Amino acid sequence: MELTKREEPLLRPAAALVLLLCVSGMRAETARYSAPEEAERGSFVANIAKDLGLTGEELSARQVRLVPEGEKQYLQLNQHSGDLVVRERMDREELCGQNEPCLVRFEVLLESPLQSFRAEVSLTDINDHSPVFLNKEIVLKIPESAVPEARFLLESAQDPDVGNNSLQHYSISSNEYFRIYTRRRSDGRRYAELVLDRALDREQQAEIAFTITAVDGGSPPRSGTALIRVVVLDVNDNAPVFSRSLYKVPLLENSSQDTFVVAVSARDLDSGTNGEIAYSIVQNSEENRHTFKINPESGQIRLKKSVDYEETKTYEIDVQATDGGGLSAHCKVQVQVQDVNDNAPEVIITSLTSTLSEAAPPNTVVALFNVRDRDSGDNGRVSCELPGEQPFSITLLPADAYALVTSEELDREEVAEYNVTVRARDQGSPALTTSKTLLVRLIDVNDNAPTFAQAVYTMMLSENEPAGKSLGRLTATDADAGKNARVRYALDPPPPGATSAASFVSVDAESGTVRALRPLDYEEVRAFEVTVRAADGGSPPLSAQAVLRVVVRDENDNAPVVLHPPPDSSAAAGELVPRWARADYLVAKVVAVDADAGQNAWLSYELAKATEPGLFRVGLHSGEVRTARAVSERDAARQRLVVLVRDRGQPPRSATATLGIALVDGFSDAFLQLSHGPAGRQQPQAPEEDLLTTYLIASLACVSSLFLLSVLTFSAAKLCKARLRARLSPPSAPSYGDGDFAADGVDVTGTGTLSPAYRYEVCLTTGSGRSEFQFLRPVLPSLKRSAESGAGQEGEGPCCSQLAGEREGGPGSAAPPAVPPPGWPAAGRVHA
Repeated sequence: MELTKREEPLLRPAAALVLLLCVSGMRAETARYSAPEEAERGSFVANIAKDLGLTGEELSARQVRLVPEGEKQYLQLNQHSGDLVVRERMDREELCGQNEPCLVRFEVLLESPLQSFRAEVSLTDINDHSPVFLNKEIVLKIPESAVPEARFLLESAQDPDVGNNSLQHYSISSNEYFRIYTRRRSDGRRYAELVLDRALDREQQAEIAFTITAVDGGSPPRSGTALIRVVVLDVNDNAPVFSRSLYKVPLLENSSQDTFVVAVSARDLDSGTNGEIAYSIVQNSEENRHTFKINPESGQIRLKKSVDYEETKTYEIDVQATDGGGLSAHCKVQVQVQDVNDNAPEVIITSLTSTLSEAAPPNTVVALFNVRDRDSGDNGRVSCELPGEQPFSITLLPADAYALVTSEELDREEVAEYNVTVRARDQGSPALTTSKTLLVRLIDVNDNAPTFAQAVYTMMLSENEPAGKSLGRLTATDADAGKNARVRYALDPPPPGATSAASFVSVDAESGTVRALRPLDYEEVRAFEVTVRAADGGSPPLSAQAVLRVVVRDENDNAPVVLHPPPDSSAAAGELVPRWARADYLVAKVVAVDADAGQNAWLSYELAKATEPGLFRVGLHSGEVRTARAVSERDAARQRLVVLVRDRGQPPRSATATLGIALVDGFSDAFLQLSHGPAGRQQPQAPEEDLLTTYLIASLACVSSLFLLSVLTFSAAKLCKARLRARLSPPSAPSYGDGDFAADGVDVTGTGTLSPAYRYEVCLTTGSGRSEFQFLRPVLPSLKRSAESGAGQEGEGPCCSQLAGEREGGPGSAAPPAVPPPGWPAAGRVHA
């Protein structure tokens, strides 16, 4: 792709980049480039990456960017290729006017590490303006008496371009009377003087007209024309003469409008109208025309507007004095604008780290900035300071650059953000200052553990509260911010072997709310402790511990329990009271307990029901049952009392105890009542007497069992001895079977010994109030069936047990005699 002629200068930087010194991350010298004005958008200016010795990837990784000096950014940087290109069209005349050189300044910032250097692009002028005369027709009045070589100052043409592109020379069209010379002022501007070649003759030609052309030095050159009309006047012998050809006047900048500058003076030796002088300013520039005015009569020059030293330091004014005859003279007024300290310093932030870690070490760079003052001399010398006490300081860098750095360690928990004020002060009189406030926020680091408001939290929980009941809330705070301050709560597991209370309560991880996991029973668990840990969300997390003590509050959920008299006992087995008992006789004591605590376990006793309401009373707090009066003969023998036991809870709970009381004359009578009471089955018994009857029956059964056991033991011993004797008899003795007797058996009467071949029946009879044993007669085999049937007819009771003694032998033994041995009783009873 071919480059146009206009684009070719863009590839030639005006100056090479010189970056030799690096102090504290700053480049000391300025890189200079060149670009033509009015360049198209995207036009190439230079390759910064190449000048820095970096590749495009390195440039992109270091996040290079441009910071313009002014408000508008005319250039931009391609971060991938490193090319500096035109972003907006730049008009040199609009940006700099007639000042030369015209520079567009900016800074190049690199990060990782933070570096910056200054750069400037010099705008080269192109010939885009033609010279222009303010008046298209210039009228000169020249007397006919003017001598050849007389010079006449012409109005200058205006060309905003500079250098070779500015106005270079003037020319006039061909005529017989005049030629033109191009002169140069001290400021480099060119003006024209018209020179008379030969004498004028008003009578021959009263008016002469020709054109003047102003030509610049561009390629191709541009020009502007105007018409000069010379009016030939009648003779005027004397021209005005100025007292001085050059007036040098100092003028303070910022002088107000209509401020007096200087008064020029000229005189004319002629008289009459030819001696009357009028002053005027030859408009040699547009700036002079808008800045100064002159009184045509007095010659006083005054300001039309205030002047600014920073814009224009020197003004050169051409003043013309013209008499009534048309003769004129010229002088120069040079106004030197004196600087006034009217510009406060400017603080330009080139780089700012708005967020900074609180763990940043001292001398960490927070911001880079430049300071400039448009004034000159002492008015433009600037110093920087930080008012107040803050953990920051200012470090001076080359090229009038400064760095804001940390001077000590930071703590976000003490100060979360800083408003750092940078104050720039010049050395003018009076001094002017400018302040720039930078907001620096500190990024939190997890350097603070959570803190509980209390080391031990005590919460109350009523027993039997349902699961999910809120007990209270734990509160832990963390001085950090963000996730480092987000506190989560949890229960610590118990040590090995310890009982876990985590099954009783839970802690909400976010809010710290403590809730019950299940109903608790005060009688089982009265208080417990758990360890709660609060951990923040940092990395690594920090934590703190607190002890949660839960005290279970007793509720009246248990009724009193009566221990005496037992609730399952019969009222008949109660207390015995003699009939001679006096008032306040202690009958019994009701004993009751309540599993609750406090006033819920305070018991009171009262008599709820009684057979004789006025006979007995109950102690309110002791539970003792005493006689309220002496027992009389009219009182019933059996008394039944119902005692109400009540606790002090809300609502109260109660239980009852039933006492059976027997009024007796003596304890033997009481024993007979207790023994014969249950015998009469037809007599109805009261429910309260059932327990006493049961105790009596059990006692009699035990005594009867012991007696029966003794009889059985005695009988067994006798039988064993008989069998032993039979075994020790002569071996020739015949053997008998079951129920058989030998024909040669020994008579009992003769030996006094009972034959072992007999069987005996022992029966326990029932149906009477006394226990007794009955021994029946021996049963022979031949009489066994008849004996059984006879027993049934006689109405004897069933046999309870049998004791038999048999002689060894088989069923073939001889039958015993049919009659019992002599002396054996037919039947016998043994009473227990």
